[in-house]
Order: sequence, then C-alpha cells, then structure tokens
Amino acid sequence: MRVFFLSEKTCVLSVNGLFLGTVDGFERTVELEPADGVFCELMLPGYHALRFRFDETFLTAPPEQVSLYYTKAGVAIYAAGFLREDASLRPVRQERLAGTLLTLYVQGRVQLSLENEMGFHIIDLPDAFEVATMSQAGDYFLLETAAAFLLLTRKGEIVVRAEGHVIERGERVTADVPFRDSLRHTAVCTWEKGKLTDCRIRTSSQPTEATYALALFESVLIGADPSPYLSKNLAEKAHALGEYLGKFTSVVLTERTDEVGLVYERKTRVFDLRYFRVTLGEDGKITNIAPLE
Repeated sequence: MRVFFLSEKTCVLSVNGLFLGTVDGFERTVELEPADGVFCELMLPGYHALRFRFDETFLTAPPEQVSLYYTKAGVAIYAAGFLREDASLRPVRQERLAGTLLTLYVQGRVQLSLENEMGFHIIDLPDAFEVATMSQAGDYFLLETAAAFLLLTRKGEIVVRAEGHVIERGERVTADVPFRDSLRHTAVCTWEKGKLTDCRIRTSSQPTEATYALALFESVLIGADPSPYLSKNLAEKAHALGEYLGKFTSVVLTERTDEVGLVYERKTRVFDLRYFRVTLGEDGKITNIAPLE
C-alpha cells in the first residue's frame, strides 16, 4: 500500500527503527503493508514522539493525533497535536469574565480551563493560542491572536474557530477571514450570539483556464457564487450544486487541471477523497461536472 506522510510540524520519520527522512507539510511516500504491522515513529525536539503500529486497526481507528485521508493512490497520514515533553503546568493568562474564570495555560499542550456555575471544562487549543487574549462577547467568550480566533459558550463549547483578524469585539464579533484558496478569497464575517449573521466574500485575483475547476469547487465550499465559472445552462442550476456535491470539507489539487479531489468525512479523523472532472466549453467556462469512479 502506498502511504503518504504529512505533519503540521517538521519531524523525523522512522519505520521499525529505520530512519526514512524528514516529514513536514509536503507529502513523503512509503510503501507499507498493514499485514506487516510495522512500528512507525515521528519525532521532533521538545515534543513526545508520536508512535503507532501501522495495521488494519490503525487504518480504521487512528489515534487522536492522526487523521487519515483515503485517496485513489493510497492513504495519507497527517500528524498533528504533538505533546510537549515538558509536562509542568505553566499558567499564561487568567481572566474573570461574567462570573466565569478562564485560565489559559500550558501543560504538555495549550489548554484553557473554564469554570462557572455550569461546571468545570478543559479545552485543548492549537499552539498558536498560547498568546491569545480573552474578552467577553455577549454571552460568549472570545479568544484571539493576531491571526486566529475562536468563540466559546459558557459551557466551554467552541462554536467558531477560524483564521483571521478580529476587527470588532463585543456583542458582535467581526473578523477579516482568509480562505487560503487559489483565488485568495477573503471575507468580512460577523457573528452575533454565536451565529454567523453576515459574510461578504471578496476575491483579489481571477481564475485562469488552469484554475477554473479548483476555483469552482472552492467557491461552493466557502459559500461564494459559483455561477461565474459555469456555462449559461449550468449557471441556472448553480444553486443546486452544493446539494449535488454533498458536504465536503476541503478541495485537493490533482495532477490534472480539469480534475479535483473533494474531502468527505467518513468518521472521526477518517476522510475519503472523491474525484470530479469538469469539461470546459469554447467560452472557457464549465459545461459539465462528472464524478469519477
């Protein structure tokens, strides 16, 4: 089986004790067989190694720090959430807001404790939130950094977590959110009472023939209007495209400009890539969208 290794942090990969190279955000390919049950290890300084046995059990129920993506070429293993070796408790910031005590601290990973009359909750956070500030947002709590933010309920539930720069705080939270897509879409989005109430999507570039398929599917994903990329007969049905494609979580490039992979969640931390191919008409717009078996 072809296995692709990726990681949120640059680390070293070994299989059965044999050093195979460095793993980062770009895929590294290895041929492994589940029946062999080989021992895999991802290591980086200052963090506990991530270790697992590559077998049939792993391929259906990966550990918490691993997400699996089944592609037509094999399976991709994405490692994230590495635990720091220093497990000592290090408080970072504490605030009492609306009768709730919020404590941001590091203990192996960045965590937030939230305590009020509704109970005591601990929330795991990405490393970037180690420098987050905390404020009240109506009945919610806002944690923000220079490049990311999240909204929490009084029960410690994360209702919004996104990249972006917060430009309005309080009862209304407004942020400038980048989508990191091929057309560099951004949006000014507003949340009130934990719900998205407004989102004005903008783009800073135009698609080319090589990026038309990618731009179309990315537009559906982020809720932008896909009709500019469609021929006249398909543009009339643009509103039904989301239902046709189903609920996908991201768009993946392939080696062909007229083909993309859409990522669908199968179960927690396990995803499937389904492939679609588009046909361009003489006017350069998309005349057909077909799933690939």
